[in-house]
Amino acid sequence: MNAEELRAVQAPIKENYKSDPKSAVRTMSVIGQVLPKQLCRLETAAGPIDAGLHPAAGGSGDEACSGDMLLEALVACAGVTFSAVSTAMEIPIEQATITAEGDLDFRGTLGVARDVPIGFADIRLKFDVRSNAPQEKIDKLIQLTERYCVIYQTLKQPMEISTGVSLSAD
Repeated sequence: MNAEELRAVQAPIKENYKSDPKSAVRTMSVIGQVLPKQLCRLETAAGPIDAGLHPAAGGSGDEACSGDMLLEALVACAGVTFSAVSTAMEIPIEQATITAEGDLDFRGTLGVARDVPIGFADIRLKFDVRSNAPQEKIDKLIQLTERYCVIYQTLKQPMEISTGVSLSAD
């Protein structure tokens, strides 16, 4: 899809959101079924995904790890956003690879050391881009990718998370 085609597809959507802001708000949802052996099965558009413990927390490594899935979501979102923004800006990209790395101290999540935070301490997102575009255009592309990437912005400025429980008896 070129820039003109992308604008043509997005123009009516953007106009609708401008005239009816409430239509832009969507509730996204994922359901996970807890399974034996510390597994959780997610039903996704791409098919079921079984998530399990990371090997550093006692898992087999045969299932997806939620920490990896977080980094994968960041890379996927950044990649799609990068592609859309480069198309809109008409920046020719020969090749682009995005890498996310995160540092996680498993002592926290395993309760080994109460003073160790639970979760990623640092996440690094790296763009390896091959393009004939000038550096300032690539810099602007990366800046706009960061600005419009939903997962990047969510991680950078976390929102409130609430928990609810529904207890049912047999």
